[in-house]
Amino acid sequence: MNGNLLDGNIKHLFSKFLLATLGSSMVTCIYAIVDCVCIGQYQGPDGTAALAIVMPLWTILYSIGLLTGIGGATLFGNAIGKGQIEEAKKSFTVSFFITLLIAFISWLLIVLFEDPLLRLFGADEQILPLAKRYLLPIKFVVPFYPFTQFLGAYLRTDNDPVLTSAAVLAGGVFNIFGDIFFTFTLDLGIFGAGLATALGIVITMLVLLIHFFKKNNQLKLVKPTALWHHTKQIIYIGFGAFVLDISIGIITILFNNQLKLYLAPEYLAIFGVIIQISTVVQSNAYAVGQSGQAIISVNYGAKNEKRVRQTLKYAVVTSLILGLFWCLLTLAIPNVFIRLFMKPNDFILNAAPKVMRIYAISYLFLPFNIFTAYYLQSVMKANQAIVLSLLRGIVFSSLFICLLPFLDSFLLWSAMIFVEGLVFILSALCIWKKKPFHRDRSEVGKTGV
Repeated sequence: MNGNLLDGNIKHLFSKFLLATLGSSMVTCIYAIVDCVCIGQYQGPDGTAALAIVMPLWTILYSIGLLTGIGGATLFGNAIGKGQIEEAKKSFTVSFFITLLIAFISWLLIVLFEDPLLRLFGADEQILPLAKRYLLPIKFVVPFYPFTQFLGAYLRTDNDPVLTSAAVLAGGVFNIFGDIFFTFTLDLGIFGAGLATALGIVITMLVLLIHFFKKNNQLKLVKPTALWHHTKQIIYIGFGAFVLDISIGIITILFNNQLKLYLAPEYLAIFGVIIQISTVVQSNAYAVGQSGQAIISVNYGAKNEKRVRQTLKYAVVTSLILGLFWCLLTLAIPNVFIRLFMKPNDFILNAAPKVMRIYAISYLFLPFNIFTAYYLQSVMKANQAIVLSLLRGIVFSSLFICLLPFLDSFLLWSAMIFVEGLVFILSALCIWKKKPFHRDRSEVGKTGV
């Protein structure tokens, strides 16, 4: 099943996985983009602001799936590369039940503490009702969100990236037409967009489950042994990906609350558009990282150093090109994005270009930074991945977003340039100063973590 991952042409393999994963990531983004377009056109800037408030919930739910999915799939891939099939199945089994448990707990928290959570994310009395109306249908399918990320990571490592793309495409296409039909045709507004999103994720989940009916499926539940040992391994390796994904939620929360303190309310609507673009850029970066992870983890387990280095080269170049593309596009047409996502007033049209062009510089570094964390996890250097992810997603972000406005409120928009720029330097050092087959304390098998 995984033979071509071990001996197939690396360029063709990486292209195949990248196109499939990039397609999946872009369709996933379309969920949010079409929601934002429909809501912004129907509800105006307040609707766009409401989505900026809800955004952290998505990152929390998707991060759970990446925590267990990337962590488990990396162990799964390494075990497959070593020919340890039963060990691979144990990793899948343990990570499946961890995902189930955390998804259920998250579901309860969102249902029971919806208002406090949305206020924490930056909602005020004007935006809160809109955010709650959007979430109403979505609350019924909350556990599906982490499981789509979890299964996506495993299907790629089990050499089925096409089905992952097909699943996301099916849900995404429904979401696009559902948004238009429910929001405008049925005149349900922001509730209709939420309904289309909820039904779309259900369709995605159902298509992903087709993999388990295929003859070459290696993802099977078995009786696990050394449960605590496997749990620590999965969480340890997946923690970098978890922090990477949840960081956009943390950044959103910090920005939302700083904007309320220092700038006019219209800037929250502008930031809502920036978040949509940033989500696309970050999703493209995930595609590069996850494509590389599927190939690198198997070949690292099989000690194919040359193939690991070849995959690394293609992934680095791809991430740098994607960063340059999104930076230049945002610099060139900021108000095109604004008009796409809402019906703007004159203040927003005048203020948005400067704000968005400053923020866009950070896109130069973002894809490479995210790929580096995935790469380090794939070669079992989880310590470095965790440190980089924490610096980017929590330490540097909190420092610059909270402190820069004290000097000048408008400096808030340049915070992410400092964050991504510093992490870019550290990421480059991690890749070029560390050999992939150099074993250090971050290698799980040697530390006994």
